[in-house]
Amino acid sequence: MTLEAGLEFEIDKLTNSIENLATGEVFDTEILRLSELDSKQIKKLEWQFNWSKELRDKTKEVYKLTTVNNTTIIQGLISIEDKQDHVFMHLIESSRFNKGEGKVYLGVPGNLVAFACKVSMSKGYQGFLAFDAKTALIRHYEETLGATHFRGLRMFIETAAALKLISQYFKS
Repeated sequence: MTLEAGLEFEIDKLTNSIENLATGEVFDTEILRLSELDSKQIKKLEWQFNWSKELRDKTKEVYKLTTVNNTTIIQGLISIEDKQDHVFMHLIESSRFNKGEGKVYLGVPGNLVAFACKVSMSKGYQGFLAFDAKTALIRHYEETLGATHFRGLRMFIETAAALKLISQYFKS
């Protein structure tokens, strides 16, 4: 049996930042490069993926999502790579407390995907973002992100869908 290598993240809600599930309160977010110091904060047991390994890979850029008012608590992480004509999303993960039924915040994955599209736009790639998805989630990404299924597990977000995501999360 072979393991499917695609990404598995749920777009719980497209918000305009992140939203507390219990109270509905909205918190402004900030996305910054993950530093070596931050990586010490990331304990292996708290994350599904090995983010230290991603950080060591110089072909990739790892970013953290935090709230503006509390930049020490990481809400989610994303690893992307500049492919010279588009951005490729290698990994994306919400923090443990933002997963499943007991999650604290909605909007973490959408926020990170929108950021990757914004990076693509800023590099002159018209917002194009590619990633591999688990087969069972292809339709979910088509419906929630406006992603297009290319072939196999590969999906991409093109300009119109990227602009929609960017405008949802980034006002400037």
